Amino acid sequence: MSKTIVVKIGGATFGKHDPILEDLVALQKKGKSLVVIHGGGNMVTEWLKKQGIETHFVQGERVTDQPSLEIVTAVLGGLANKQIVATINSLGGKAVGISGVDGALVQSRIANPELGYVGTIVKVDTTVLKALLKADFIPVISPITCYSFDRPADAPLMLNINGDPLAGEIAASIGAEKLILLTDVAGVLDKEGKLLSNLNVAQAEELLESGVASGGMIPKLNACLKVAANKTTVCIVDGRQPHALINAIENGNVGTTIRAR
Repeated sequence: MSKTIVVKIGGATFGKHDPILEDLVALQKKGKSLVVIHGGGNMVTEWLKKQGIETHFVQGERVTDQPSLEIVTAVLGGLANKQIVATINSLGGKAVGISGVDGALVQSRIANPELGYVGTIVKVDTTVLKALLKADFIPVISPITCYSFDRPADAPLMLNINGDPLAGEIAASIGAEKLILLTDVAGVLDKEGKLLSNLNVAQAEELLESGVASGGMIPKLNACLKVAANKTTVCIVDGRQPHALINAIENGNVGTTIRAR
């Protein structure tokens, strides 16, 4: 699996840019081994509104109570996941949709009680990924995980999780060649708002410590740091650009690239 490329499709780009999925199919047909992790926060918010459930955030992260968890699981594990899988398959690719629950792939505990049923990853079991990759499928993973550690008897069996750290943990667990985070910004910006095309781990850590990197970029950079230290190349790329994924993988001249040194 050291030649596998892990791709995170951000919720802000999901459902709007089928060229991303076209790129996945084209890369698969060229023999690339791919794993996809997706978000879908905007879709979750829409469905919570339909059910009359108000959305609350703490430091940019969704607070997930029991009713919210049920919607998150249904939307991310069901509708969002299957739309991606159905599109890939209709374009001539081979994909299977799973969540972090399937095969006990991702095992978590509560990250912060203030956030409710939101997990932090403790263990990744790659058995199901190995089986799907060996059969030449693209595993498409939704960010729902097993509540496996320190779970009270009356608590749910599943937890919501941020897709960025999930992508980082998956990439680290399989020793991926590359991690590509597709988002709705140009990449990592400096304090003047200019794109930083290349960073090493130390420079990325400085951006976090200084507060230059903020909001949704924080979990992205933390995910990058998780895998870049293991010599996995990480790219944060604007998924709104035409064929952004192919350009990131084949040309490497888009967004921000983060390496160990």
